Amino acid sequence: METNQSTKVTVQVVIQAPVEKVWRYWSEPEHITKWNQASESWHAPKAENDLRVGGKFLTRMEAKDGSMGFDFFGTYDVVKLHEQISYTMEDGRTVEISFLNQGNETKVIEIFDAESTHSIEMQQSGWQAILDNFKKYTEESR
Repeated sequence: METNQSTKVTVQVVIQAPVEKVWRYWSEPEHITKWNQASESWHAPKAENDLRVGGKFLTRMEAKDGSMGFDFFGTYDVVKLHEQISYTMEDGRTVEISFLNQGNETKVIEIFDAESTHSIEMQQSGWQAILDNFKKYTEESR
């Protein structure tokens, strides 16, 4: 897959939860498998996460009907507790995630390098859908 390092795409959401909960739900595998999909027809049956600089993560994403699936993985470059996570994907593209503590709510901003296979709009829509699922799961879970 070719990368287009010059195009950065941003998605964001405000979650009605404190940053400590948002961070935990973002980073713990038992939570990742509950929210990491772009639509109801997909799921994430497996997640592994070693959240430290140089640590690796892997999330298995599959269509619920078994027709397709892929592993989403990378290596952490920056981990600042409750503030920032940056990682590099297997194809060399990078992602920066900021967690902005706003009291009882947290703003999450993701900026990622676009790839050249799919349109920018499609990529932004897919990543935003996953972030929206994360917001819903985090706000509804106790």
